[in-house]
Amino acid sequence: MKYLVGARGSQLSLAQTNWVISELKQRDSSNEFEVVPITTRGDTDARPLFTINQKGIFEKEIDRAVAERKVDFAVHSLKDVPAELPDDLVLACIPKREPANDIFISKDGSRLDEIKPGALVGTSSLRRAVQVSRRRPDLVVRPIRGNIETRIKKINDGGFDGIVLAEAGVKRLGLDVKFEKLPLESFMPSPGQGALAIVARGDNGGALDLLKKIEDPVSRNAIEAERSLSLFVDSGCRFPVGALAQQEGNMLTLSVTVYSVDGSKFIAVKKESEVGKSRELGRQVASELSAKGIEELAKNWREKVEEWNAK
Repeated sequence: MKYLVGARGSQLSLAQTNWVISELKQRDSSNEFEVVPITTRGDTDARPLFTINQKGIFEKEIDRAVAERKVDFAVHSLKDVPAELPDDLVLACIPKREPANDIFISKDGSRLDEIKPGALVGTSSLRRAVQVSRRRPDLVVRPIRGNIETRIKKINDGGFDGIVLAEAGVKRLGLDVKFEKLPLESFMPSPGQGALAIVARGDNGGALDLLKKIEDPVSRNAIEAERSLSLFVDSGCRFPVGALAQQEGNMLTLSVTVYSVDGSKFIAVKKESEVGKSRELGRQVASELSAKGIEELAKNWREKVEEWNAK
């Protein structure tokens, strides 16, 4: 059987897609796969991500190709996939998750706590910008765009003294670069960070059966909790929310932190439940965040982003 696989044309997307294909071939070598590169809005819009008022900018065109039967399934970074998919598409598979940590890469090898005051640090994420500023208010944090290789290159020739990005991307690309792994306690990742999402049509039984062979139940449980939370909280590029679910035995713990515009305020919630109640856990945490005032923080962020867009 031959399968057409949709993916962005970036090196990271192709590396992730080829890894999935390799895993699938290990389960059944008789299948054939062809990667179909598809350009998305996120690949062509050069504005900072947090100023683009649209979810799914890195996957919408690819998932449209899945829905229109131009490809059989698509491989995404899960944090780019909206919490709700069109009715004819399903989150068919979540393979084993990579580390969800953020990392810090600097020009001279300094750690984040050691880098000189006034150093310029780049990030594509509002959440990371706030977290860096909370940890080191004496640093200058600026938006940075481009693929992972481009962002790393800007440390040397783009004026940046350091950058913060996800460890998973560097690992999947196999890049030989020195970095500091940032602690989850103060750098809670975006919901879904480190995980892959494979999207397929709900009626494509052959593809669904195939993809189940590389599903990781532990990763699925965690992601279901984080995505359930995201249904109730605007945790995309425009509102900095850190969330991570971790399983130990038959229990799942979901930790969430949201921040004010200036980072001076934050709301943190941590709850646990049995593994089989992942989605309910996400809803419970969202409800507690609401009771603690998340709507006010979100309103302030929306006003700030509108101010940035008006400039």
